[in-house]
Amino acid sequence: MTIMVSGHEYSIFFSVCGKAAVYQPQHRSIGFLLLFVFLIFFAGCKDSSDRPVNVIGSTSIQPFAELLAEEFLKINPDETIDVQGGGSTAGIQAIANEIADIGMCSRTLKEEENSVDTAIEIARDGLAVVVHKSNPVNDLTIEQIQMLFSGQIQNWKSLGGNDMPVRLIMREEGSGTREAFIKLVMDKKIVSRKALVQESNGAVKELVRLDPAAVGYMSLGLVGEELKSLHVNGVEPLAEQVKSGKYKLSRPFLFVLKTNSQLRPQAQEFIDFVLSDLGQKILESEGLIRVK
Repeated sequence: MTIMVSGHEYSIFFSVCGKAAVYQPQHRSIGFLLLFVFLIFFAGCKDSSDRPVNVIGSTSIQPFAELLAEEFLKINPDETIDVQGGGSTAGIQAIANEIADIGMCSRTLKEEENSVDTAIEIARDGLAVVVHKSNPVNDLTIEQIQMLFSGQIQNWKSLGGNDMPVRLIMREEGSGTREAFIKLVMDKKIVSRKALVQESNGAVKELVRLDPAAVGYMSLGLVGEELKSLHVNGVEPLAEQVKSGKYKLSRPFLFVLKTNSQLRPQAQEFIDFVLSDLGQKILESEGLIRVK
């Protein structure tokens, strides 16, 4: 870093891990504050071979990626894998901005994303419609789910349940789970504005677990024993039903890479592990559908 001062004008020239830029702060105090921050940053700037493999994106894939990373590190103790959530769109943006080595996306890539990104399918997942365990409703058609989430049905009594208002739980904009649900279920119908928006599968799970009137949707592999997964069109949401195609609410779990960008060897090793027989067995044991 170089600071050049001339009268009241000065500029800061800096290079971050090989990338150079010049910044001209308008106030001297800001300049010295930036200098302090840059010095701290440079102290921690390492060669790319020493940096962790950053995996960022879908909160649906996140817990599975964390489990895979844990198993990978048992075999490769000298490596470091850093897994973070944020949503599918955040994962794709992290790849575009070269913040992540691997993006996680729990929906099919959009046309404009396909032109710049490469998707690797690591598993398939069922999309479960979930209610409180005490809810007597067990089976809904796609049309009934549409009517629930569009606000046309507002009381569980209309579906054979208890006389109580329906409380809708939705995922946030940018969530791959939300986009898959809109595509697979809503068929261009608008979601009710009364829906409570949550930013992760875990948050949806907790709200539905505590509320007998709630209904939400989430990764089938993350439902567990605390919630009830509804049958859809008479088909129970099980991994084998997703695999056979009988359960229609399913979506891909993707690792996303920037096309024509050089992937670091450590990141390639992790991808190879996820697609290996051991990695696929781990995903299968967690309720997902293996692709290899």
